[in-house]
Amino acid sequence: MITYAYWALVIGLSLLVLFLLGVKRDSWKAAAITSLVIMVIGWAAYFFHFQQVFVKNWGGVMTLTIPKGQLHMGATWKDDNLWIENYDPQTNTCHFREYSKGALLEGKVVIKDCNPLMPK
Repeated sequence: MITYAYWALVIGLSLLVLFLLGVKRDSWKAAAITSLVIMVIGWAAYFFHFQQVFVKNWGGVMTLTIPKGQLHMGATWKDDNLWIENYDPQTNTCHFREYSKGALLEGKVVIKDCNPLMPK
């Protein structure tokens, strides 16, 4: 829910700038540029900072896809980063992948001969 409120705020602020600069002052070029800058800054702030903070602390929305051929085993948070554990039965390895803010500096750990207690 917080994710939707954030985007409503960013879009509302952008529309307010369009109204104030475009309609009231009749400066459509400045209004369009300023609104675009607000949208880009809002997107960058969400992608590089707020997405995982919202999901972890306030029930935001986030979707991840498990790689094909792997089985999901678990997930945990370390600070504001999400760690996902998957098992690949073809190579008998466990993969721990970190999903960090903005997909920067993501870690990966591969455990060979993992053999988790999974039903066959």
